[in-house]
Amino acid sequence: MVKAFPIYSKKQVNKAGDILISLDNSFSYEEYIWAFDVLTNWRSSHVYPINTFQATLRTHLKKIDPKALVAQRIKRTPSIMRKLRKEGHMKLSTMQDIGGLRAVVQSIENVNALVNSYKCSTRLSHSLIKINDYIENPKKSGYRSVHLIYRYHNLKVKEYDGLRVEIQIRSKVQHAWATAVETMGVFLEHALKSSEGPEEWLNFFSLAGSAFAYYEECPPGGPYAHIPPAELYKILTAEVSRLRVIERLGTLRIVAKQIDGGEIQGHYHLITLDTHEQTVMIRSYGRRNLDKANEDYTFLEKKYNRDENIQIVLVSAGNIANLQRAYPNYFLDTQEFINITNEIKLISQQ
Repeated sequence: MVKAFPIYSKKQVNKAGDILISLDNSFSYEEYIWAFDVLTNWRSSHVYPINTFQATLRTHLKKIDPKALVAQRIKRTPSIMRKLRKEGHMKLSTMQDIGGLRAVVQSIENVNALVNSYKCSTRLSHSLIKINDYIENPKKSGYRSVHLIYRYHNLKVKEYDGLRVEIQIRSKVQHAWATAVETMGVFLEHALKSSEGPEEWLNFFSLAGSAFAYYEECPPGGPYAHIPPAELYKILTAEVSRLRVIERLGTLRIVAKQIDGGEIQGHYHLITLDTHEQTVMIRSYGRRNLDKANEDYTFLEKKYNRDENIQIVLVSAGNIANLQRAYPNYFLDTQEFINITNEIKLISQQ
């Protein structure tokens, strides 16, 4: 059974990370299996701190945006390995987003209010070690949101001290953009969200990110910051037509299939997306069955380790309806992105 607290030293965790991303054959099969077990333990250890932060997040949202969507997840193994390879200086023990929370709020004003609520909070014992404001300073890719990175502290459960948790705060518009990037990445079989893939699609989403920023009256940033809104909207509309974006995204929406044996109204959900067959399977678990969820998560990741068509993630987002809203990319659902691009098209024609 997967243990819920760290049982390996940070030195061992970092060694495991180095083994997992090694591109040569210098490590044995036994060492690779050991490294995978270390990663599994290190990753699942973040669930307890995430649960603590989720309770606090919901408290902050009660006054700001009671209808906000809250979800949590532990980072997928392929995503961890890709990030370690891309960020050569990074170590597994210091990766800040292995444990992640997401709040999707109604407006940019609510994003700012929630960030300020955290900044002004005096009740948290945890350390706010970094704020990445990708709204004020968007990424070149067009990605926008605010990330709060905390170091966990709790005198009652010292085993978790020092673990990092990332809180992503997004507006609905920003969430729609991010969902479309991930979904089109599935269609093209490239990690567009990691800025990998065909240049014309990376440029398209960078363009869309700037247009969406103007749409919610934010600084666009990036390579399109010098283009006025009206002109940018026309360029985006032309690119949507040229690349047949609406048609491509519109054909991808799929319906989830529930696996027998799961608790349909469970707290944790293990999602298996088969991008080739365009099917989603979900197994749900109650709060008391987290260890079983982690066991099954590890089993499936090992089973499909070399199958690029299979994406697996363990998340918490309440019931199935909330799950589909929080992670529409796992259902290949980009309707909100399509709606916004259609509105921008109408604006550009005025």
